[in-house]
Amino acid sequence: MASWNNLNFQDANSPIMEQLIFLHDHTMMIIIMIMMSITYTIVNLTMNSFTNRFFMNNQFMEIIWTILPAFMLLFIAFPSLKTLYMLDEIMFPNLSFKSIGHQWYWSYEFSEFNLDFNSYMKQSNEIEINEFRLLETDHRIIIPINTQIRMLTTSMDVIHSWAMPSLGIKIDAIPGRLNQIFLYINRPGIFFGQCSEICGMNHSFMPIVIESIPPKNFINWINFNMN
Repeated sequence: MASWNNLNFQDANSPIMEQLIFLHDHTMMIIIMIMMSITYTIVNLTMNSFTNRFFMNNQFMEIIWTILPAFMLLFIAFPSLKTLYMLDEIMFPNLSFKSIGHQWYWSYEFSEFNLDFNSYMKQSNEIEINEFRLLETDHRIIIPINTQIRMLTTSMDVIHSWAMPSLGIKIDAIPGRLNQIFLYINRPGIFFGQCSEICGMNHSFMPIVIESIPPKNFINWINFNMN
């Protein structure tokens, strides 16, 4: 999860988020190289007392500084397109669940197991010593690790947005429309997110908490709640 004065991405907990961080680092390296070369050129021209009579009109130089940026854009475009298509890739899910946005809480349905529950933010007087204020919920989403999961999302009132930064996920919950996204968590843990679309007075009080556990423990959790 995010911490104070953290200017970087959260630690990646899914393959998609890892690819997004790689793309960011790749793009930043190219941008830094461009900035360094431009800074060097500006300083060199400013501090240099020599003059060049071909400086105002040099066709060969113009060809170079037209072709070179085009190649740099290609180095950014190809990884970007690869990551973009990975985000929309359709898998064969082993598990599906549905998240429904309300003002101002989330509800979840595991239709395959006939299981549904509401998830409200815990009040300050309900927080335990190892929990986070404004981020903890009374019911967490329990899902298995190393499993292809499909999440369907919609809304019952206004537009919400289901966002989980450490998984690289942000999907709009729109009334009358069903959107889907695929999850794959590669390690056990507890992950925090929030509604990321301004949806009214208590928009800031719609946290999302996912707890990822081994598949065997997930089956035990399902059996316990079904009974």
